[in-house]
Amino acid sequence: MTQTPRTEDLPVTAVEEHAHAWTPETARARFRDGLAGPTSGVAAGHTQANLISVPADWAYDMLLFCQRNPKPCPLLDVTDAGSTSTVLAEGADLRTDLPRYRVWRDGELVEEPTDVRAHWRDDLVSFLLGCSFTFEWALARAGVPIRHVEQGRNVPMYVTTRPCRAAGRLRGPMVVSMRPVPAEHIRSAIRESSLLPAVHGGPVHCGDPAGLGVEDLARPDFGEPVTAAPGDIPVFWACGVTPQAAVMASRPPFAITHAPGQMLLTDARDEQYRLVGIV
Repeated sequence: MTQTPRTEDLPVTAVEEHAHAWTPETARARFRDGLAGPTSGVAAGHTQANLISVPADWAYDMLLFCQRNPKPCPLLDVTDAGSTSTVLAEGADLRTDLPRYRVWRDGELVEEPTDVRAHWRDDLVSFLLGCSFTFEWALARAGVPIRHVEQGRNVPMYVTTRPCRAAGRLRGPMVVSMRPVPAEHIRSAIRESSLLPAVHGGPVHCGDPAGLGVEDLARPDFGEPVTAAPGDIPVFWACGVTPQAAVMASRPPFAITHAPGQMLLTDARDEQYRLVGIV
């Protein structure tokens, strides 16, 4: 498989031991003060969001890309041009309140700061997308082990050979996150995640990674490898890093994104996005 261009992620350090008990406001304040690391498990029960900000003249293409590819790009909010706030998180600043960002120029990653105020532009439109970290609490409540959390690692993410549906100038492959799941828990993992379509919903693939064009699970394109237990089966969910693969493939002049695995903690509760009346 021809890999999408990538850079090595900065070393990931686990956030603090009691971060699951933080409020979203506390999490954002800690990240604003410079704490960085994967947000899986942070502020239990609150929805997490991926971020991509593009110039206004690319915003319609991005909106259409998300509409045409709802599994990897489930829209939660779109801001006005230049706005640094979102209705998802009262008082949040999209330039400072994520643990780490990525700055892109002409499709190339140029910087990974913890604050993008120096890079912000008044024409940027921000897209907040659902994140699979949100449904991990539902998986855990159903007895599904979350291996990357157990191992203190960022979730592994892979560029696939499945193309997204193009939209205007934007095109690119789907990116997936992978969680090893014991065979006896596969049904629960599918059921619980499928009840939360706004944060990627059910898996796109279970089993042989070659079905997605993934050659080596030990070499993720983003995040860190995790160790599967005997009897685990790799389960793949569409991932909100997909717009970053589209940036690399389509080369817009400028973009800001979250660093893979390092999300915005919103005030929204998981249950706000959970389908009801379905067992």
